[in-house]
Amino acid sequence: MKKFLKVLIVLILIVIIIVAVFICKGYNMYKEAVDNVSLEEKVAEIKSKENYTEFSELPPMYVKAVISVEDKRFYNHNGIDIIAIGRALVNDIKAMSYVEGGSTITQQLAKNMYFTQEKIIERKIAEVFMAWQIESNYSKEDIFELYVNTIYFGDGYYTVKDACKGYFNKELDEMTDYECILLAGIPNAPSVYAPTKNPDLAKQRQKQVMRKMIENGLLTEEEANEILNSYEN
Repeated sequence: MKKFLKVLIVLILIVIIIVAVFICKGYNMYKEAVDNVSLEEKVAEIKSKENYTEFSELPPMYVKAVISVEDKRFYNHNGIDIIAIGRALVNDIKAMSYVEGGSTITQQLAKNMYFTQEKIIERKIAEVFMAWQIESNYSKEDIFELYVNTIYFGDGYYTVKDACKGYFNKELDEMTDYECILLAGIPNAPSVYAPTKNPDLAKQRQKQVMRKMIENGLLTEEEANEILNSYEN
């Protein structure tokens, strides 16, 4: 029994050391990023984009759809969602592969602003430090606004305003609920869900977004059916 406890303690210490090493690497990656370009400079650069879209311009249905499918606890966390991370970890272990990330909207913004898409542990940790800094300096509306101006919508569109114009030939305030929900699902995999590439898959993704909205109480079954029927009619 004593031998087993000694082995267990050694294993725990090894795990702690490994975790500490990755945390240090992640923090250094984060620190190097903000030392090279400050957060304020990055935000100013994003806001200088042509067709930069402000939060007040976004249709409420679009905001609800994005939050439902990307980060349902967006307004209740400080940059990271422990529940989502735990769920993603379980699913990754089951699949024996990196299939789910558990990243919040703030973490995705941090990645888009500073880091590559490379799936390495230290980058994920750097994201966490960056997300905390973003949350400490900007409101939720600011963060959401920056997010929809840094994600890729496919077909060369990097702002929600450009995507709306490109896919629907409309201004943001002209989008229907159907189009809002369709657009919210595209950034998950733009090359797959862009309606110009795979219209059927785009509609399947739209239904997934609707299902999330229903689960989160932001849409009823009846409302979802009405939205779908309004397009078909």
